[in-house]
Amino acid sequence: MQITLAAAQYQVIRDRLHALDPDLDEQTLADTLEGLTNLHEILAAVVRAALADEAQASGLRALIGALETRLERQEYRAAKRRDMVRDAMVESEIKKIAAPDFTLVIRSGSPALVVTDEGAIPTEFWLPRAPRLDRQGLLTRLKLGDEVSGAQLSNPQPVLSVRIK
Repeated sequence: MQITLAAAQYQVIRDRLHALDPDLDEQTLADTLEGLTNLHEILAAVVRAALADEAQASGLRALIGALETRLERQEYRAAKRRDMVRDAMVESEIKKIAAPDFTLVIRSGSPALVVTDEGAIPTEFWLPRAPRLDRQGLLTRLKLGDEVSGAQLSNPQPVLSVRIK
């Protein structure tokens, strides 16, 4: 990839400049390297592409949210229309309607479960859950300096911060 090559060239030139003048201060070294390589431009272009990807993802997230809201409205409207037809057929004592593209039939439904007191339900009807690791609680304890067997904090990794003015 172009970044890998540019980074290698940058490091070679940095090492040579440092070998030629070990007393060279970091700011002068950085300015010199920026002028001699195109790594800065490549990395800036990659970050611009990442910002564009993030903007598109944000737009898609908003669109998905709007479409999910629309889907919920459509499903609600369809259910209400079906309820309206069912109620009208039941009240009118119509058992069957045959149309060219579908047939409607009113039939007896199945009884639904109604839980009136969860505490009174025998244990045989409760499903056991697999234990889950409380990762956030564990992280908090470790950050407070507590020792927890089987877990530790990793070495901190560098974080890229991108500010948009």
